[in-house]
Amino acid sequence: MTLDLIIEPEQLEACLNNPELLIIDISQAQTYAQVHVPGAIHVNPSELVCGIPPAPGKLPSLEQLNELFARIGYSPDKHIIVYDDEGGGWAGRFIWTLDVIGHSAYSYLNGGIHAWLKEGHPISTEVPQSSSSEPKLTINSAVIASMDEVLNSLDDGNIKIWDARSAEEYAGSKVTAQRNGHIPGAVNLDWLHTMDKDKNLRLLPLQELQKQLSSLGIEAGNKIITHCQTHHRSGLTYLIAKALGYDVQAYDGSWSEWGNHPDTPIETSYTE
Repeated sequence: MTLDLIIEPEQLEACLNNPELLIIDISQAQTYAQVHVPGAIHVNPSELVCGIPPAPGKLPSLEQLNELFARIGYSPDKHIIVYDDEGGGWAGRFIWTLDVIGHSAYSYLNGGIHAWLKEGHPISTEVPQSSSSEPKLTINSAVIASMDEVLNSLDDGNIKIWDARSAEEYAGSKVTAQRNGHIPGAVNLDWLHTMDKDKNLRLLPLQELQKQLSSLGIEAGNKIITHCQTHHRSGLTYLIAKALGYDVQAYDGSWSEWGNHPDTPIETSYTE
């Protein structure tokens, strides 16, 4: 089946019973227990990260990924629709994970469970039985930026680093690591500023998002490396960059790795 990268609730409702779909819910467990899209299989956000300090947001091991995708009944011929309960961070992280394993047939439910529930679409509390599978996944490292790759990109004017953290984290006034501030040359657009709270946490129109990025010096033809603290919030900015047609990688080590390393270069815009 053919669906766009970003779909609206009415589009999903129209094909809920399509056997070619695999619907993934990455909400809090309590939210999923109370309400979810019919047929959606729950994935805990902790299943998408390695959880090992100092960079707990890095990609899990291949063994862990195989276990996760076996549990949800993954099949390469399925079209995967993913959503969450927070505006797209974890859903975007899952889409990045799909890119990592080389699966390209996927969509993001715009607005997630907020838009789905508030706009009157069918809901369920039933936990579906997923048919387990035995995937043999491989890793596509092309969408993963290592710390060394980020370091090597600092002198390349065509590569732009999109920091999805808050302005306080970017400036260095908020302490989140042993060293605080931002990667030299990185531009800051907080992930929260890419969604519309008045439209049930949908993404802002792509044209508006493009204007925001252009104002920060990110233009067509640039390659983007995006990050946050643990590559959770930057899951959404990764998704946005894909939707806008950019060549994009995610730095999954993110600030938890960069800011806790003794030798990485750091800029600050904060004075006490």
